[in-house]
Amino acid sequence: MVDAYVWIKSLHVLFVMAWVAAVFYLPRILVNIAEAGAEPAVKARLELMGLRLYRFGHMMFGIAFLFGLTLWLGWHIFPSFLPHWGEMGWLHAKLGLVVLLLIYFVWSGRLVKRSVKGGALPPARTLRLLNELPVLLLLGVIFLAIAKPF
Repeated sequence: MVDAYVWIKSLHVLFVMAWVAAVFYLPRILVNIAEAGAEPAVKARLELMGLRLYRFGHMMFGIAFLFGLTLWLGWHIFPSFLPHWGEMGWLHAKLGLVVLLLIYFVWSGRLVKRSVKGGALPPARTLRLLNELPVLLLLGVIFLAIAKPF
């Protein structure tokens, strides 16, 4: 039972890492789209990259979610076989931050789709500043997952 738990948790972390890579890189593509200006070929290539990355990120999030759900269900179905960390307030806080990361990711993807349709993007400077937000959110997620402070 514990071996399966470790494998499922490892796969969960792997797919979370793949999703977070998309969360980090998609806004960077948006900055490049905003700075492409009058170069339609460059802009079109970046938009295609953004759409593909957005699709990839959705798949990685879905798989990570399924493994995470499996872990959560395992705690409830096999509580005597799996580690228990007392109160689970840290998990609720962590999931709240993950929801914020997901909202940020979806927002970034919608900006790429808007650009493909010819819509305007926020200025590159604004996108650069917003590019730092997921780093702070991920720091909170990591801290909560490791320290389990409450």
